[in-house]
Amino acid sequence: MKHTSLYLLLAGSTLLSSCGLFGHYERDTQGIAHVAEGIYRDPVNPDAAMQSSDTLSFGNTPWQEVFTEPQLRLLISKALDQNVDLKNAAIAVEQAQVALRLNKLSYLPQLAFSPSGTISKAFIDGASNSKTYELPVQASWQIDAFGTLYNAKKQGEQSLLMAKAGEQAARTAIVSTVAQLYYGLQMLDEQQRITRANLELWQKDIEAMEALKDYAGKMNDAAIRSAKAQVLQIQASLPTLDDQIRQMENTLCSILHEAPHAIQRAPFSASGFPTSFSAGMPLQLLASRPDVAIAEAELAQCFYGVQAARGAFCPAINIAASGAFTNSLGAAIMNPGKWLAAGVASLTQPLFAQGKLRGNLKVSKLNAEKAQNNFEQKLIDAGIEVSNALSAYNTAVETTALSEQTLSELEKAYEATEYLFHNGNSTTYLEILNAQMSLLNGQLSVVNNRYNKVIAVISLYQALGGGRD
Repeated sequence: MKHTSLYLLLAGSTLLSSCGLFGHYERDTQGIAHVAEGIYRDPVNPDAAMQSSDTLSFGNTPWQEVFTEPQLRLLISKALDQNVDLKNAAIAVEQAQVALRLNKLSYLPQLAFSPSGTISKAFIDGASNSKTYELPVQASWQIDAFGTLYNAKKQGEQSLLMAKAGEQAARTAIVSTVAQLYYGLQMLDEQQRITRANLELWQKDIEAMEALKDYAGKMNDAAIRSAKAQVLQIQASLPTLDDQIRQMENTLCSILHEAPHAIQRAPFSASGFPTSFSAGMPLQLLASRPDVAIAEAELAQCFYGVQAARGAFCPAINIAASGAFTNSLGAAIMNPGKWLAAGVASLTQPLFAQGKLRGNLKVSKLNAEKAQNNFEQKLIDAGIEVSNALSAYNTAVETTALSEQTLSELEKAYEATEYLFHNGNSTTYLEILNAQMSLLNGQLSVVNNRYNKVIAVISLYQALGGGRD
């Protein structure tokens, strides 16, 4: 009879497992195929999707191989060691690990030791003190026949995955933000250098114009005042650049968890970055993008939540046992110090819970449906970010090439204008100043476009979930 009961229990557990109480979450690749297919928009052909069949991804490249400049690598390393957000993300991972460990320990029985003793005295002549003691050990064990502990453990595993993905998201944000700020500082430095160099030329030109007016009468006062006004406009841009540099340095110091100070950096250079990129298979974003990984972990949590809600309809089985060494068995026992042992098994079957169990199951299913929608949307948003970054990079490459060609023409125009002024009467000094102003704007435009190309590379690296060691 005992063996028959055991076989019935095992058979029942197997049946319940197959009914969806001990299931394991698996990604529904066919269900999200309509989302993943064509998720990268072709940056050249606006009406087509980019065909990606490779399994590699630029986002999987270690950040040390993407950002090779020594000073920048030093800043990124320092930020990864000192940033508060990343430290808190690591603490969240430890908390999730502790919670998961507790979930796993719930499979073990609970033990309790609660000794007690009493002394009593009857106020009667000749009565002696009565001393009793009891040393009980109690144990209780919940049998996970219907997935309660299993699904709680699985949800804990997903919480740990979410915490780790959150830590990676913090790393990705820190690496990308430090790089963007660093190159932003370099770009502002280059703008300052170009502006100051042109100011020196303008001031020399004004001195030459004043000399021509005073000694040769070839320059009028209106042209000189117009040139001085241009110089003042250029000078006015320098304090703005100084303020932008100071604010950007302070922002970078905040990320480094340091008091505000100047940031050491090399001269601006847009070289050293890859010129072609691999976005990888669309579904590979699931392994690379922390936010997509978090969305899928939330979906898996809801999957196990549905199983737990189903398991709530089933009975709860508990086994309790106790043992105690006591001397309170009474005077009939020759040696009252004896062991007592007891065991009990209980089964609690829900019959009527005011509709709460059915309502919880409905809510769990709705949460799973919502999580599925969020997961698909997060995947679409990830694809859009990658597509935008690729488009921005292609645009920056094209505009940089055009701005460099434009700058070359402006340099030639300035040289030709200056030559004509010194070797003939077909041009005026004011035309030289105008050509010089156009040259300044062309130089600043090249710097901006080169910076935009760098930012596009960093954005693509971030969109692909980069930032790993």
